[in-house]
Amino acid sequence: MKRSIFEAEHEALRQSAREFLARECAPHTEEWERDGVVAREVYKKAGDAGLLGFNIPEEFGGGGSDDFRFNAVVVEEFARFDGAAPGLSLQNDVLAPYFLHLANDEQRKRWMPGIATGETILAVAMTEPGAGSDLAGIKTSAKKDGDDYIINGNKTFISAGINSDLVVVVCRTNPDPGAGHKAFSLLVVERGMEGFERGRKLDKMGLKSADTAELHFNNVRVPKENLLGEENKGFYHLMQNLPSERLSIAIGAIAGARAIFEETLQYTKDRKAFGKPIGTFQHNRFTLAEMATELDLAEVYIDRCLQAVGDDELSAVDASKAKWWCTELAKRVIDNCLQLHGGYGYMNEYRVARAYKDSRIQTIFGGTTEIMKDIIGRDLGV
Repeated sequence: MKRSIFEAEHEALRQSAREFLARECAPHTEEWERDGVVAREVYKKAGDAGLLGFNIPEEFGGGGSDDFRFNAVVVEEFARFDGAAPGLSLQNDVLAPYFLHLANDEQRKRWMPGIATGETILAVAMTEPGAGSDLAGIKTSAKKDGDDYIINGNKTFISAGINSDLVVVVCRTNPDPGAGHKAFSLLVVERGMEGFERGRKLDKMGLKSADTAELHFNNVRVPKENLLGEENKGFYHLMQNLPSERLSIAIGAIAGARAIFEETLQYTKDRKAFGKPIGTFQHNRFTLAEMATELDLAEVYIDRCLQAVGDDELSAVDASKAKWWCTELAKRVIDNCLQLHGGYGYMNEYRVARAYKDSRIQTIFGGTTEIMKDIIGRDLGV
């Protein structure tokens, strides 16, 4: 069935995204994969192409749109692209909402113009060596010192950790052990602040060009003007923004799996064994039929979620369902596609081999499958 969630203006952005990827990213894929980081200037070029900041108010140089379907189009095209590209989803879907919903007037004037153009690259630092899904285990502290906060601690697995100019750091600002979720605040650490150090650029199994790093904070003095949102309300701010991040991950997972499926379908028509195309063997035909059906069904749920975002009805539970189901489905589809390629599927020259490694993280970041199921189960009252 033809999808009906997108309109002409969304399809125009889709075409712009495809042209941008072919023009600005494809020629540099080998270099960025080797370096483990994309060039900073590609973010500015993405801003010039209208792929960043469409949800930033016009007064700050953005597009002024709150239509999440534009976000979805960019996510889908970047997921379908066979090459290295900047992490625009992190900018548009994960970080921009923090600044849109939490920044005060002064902060908006100071930071939003650069976010809209791509000159300011964003990151969020939650995970620590000893605290991942359990945010209550965060130890990075921020202690008041006059009109400043002094941050000490370490973060790891930080996407855009090398390129980022502004890092939203989740800190413990209330040392009381009984404070629970009312112990954390969001502080914006800026590039160049004394004591802020970038550690190792981590060597990952996949997504080689997406810089992921350790960050260290050694007596970093941050002015109170860099507090994002309310003090000790950081946990609640995080929970408000996670649904859009999780829906974005689900969208990318299905779009990427769809691209691999389409390539595999053609491969099974071209590749012959025992004198016949391998797709004509009953088992393979059934496998292809199952994948086609499940991808269609996943897209239907995603499109319903997009409609819910537009109606301001998407719940954390809805997003959790989309996140765990779509990422697990993508993992299963890509694994099946690799199997259908046989030995060629294990070769890095084939896209399916690279997708197998790149997609594996999707059931982990943004909240593991287990955490998503726990959220849904608690909502069921069990």
